[in-house]
Amino acid sequence: MSKQFKIISQFVKDMSSETPDVETYFYVKEYLKNYNLDIDIKTKPIKNRMIEIDTKLSYTDKGKTKNKSYFEITYASIVKIDEQIKDRKIIEKIILCDVQKEIYPNLEKIFINLLSNSGFPGIKFGKKVDFEKLYNQRLN
Repeated sequence: MSKQFKIISQFVKDMSSETPDVETYFYVKEYLKNYNLDIDIKTKPIKNRMIEIDTKLSYTDKGKTKNKSYFEITYASIVKIDEQIKDRKIIEKIILCDVQKEIYPNLEKIFINLLSNSGFPGIKFGKKVDFEKLYNQRLN
């Protein structure tokens, strides 16, 4: 079976790191382990079976403390879906699972560099994101 999609291009669309003051920086440095990685995926049709897929990663503390930093990146992928693919469920799986598995290693590397360059070196996300599992959970 031939590949059902082709990634035409990918790029950092938006990137943000916000730490309001030194007090917050030192607090966050100590409690960064409380931060959670969130993923949001949005799409926008372009034309000729091409889709813009925006994958947003945010790393935030959902606790009640006022001392928080905020880290976010939006990574755009321009994807062309094979002409033979008509089923919306297959296209949905391509967007939410297949493309994500292909782009995520590079996206994660860029995001970790953002965190490191923001004064928080040595961050590693605990476990790898299983897009197949997330996709299947979404269906249930």
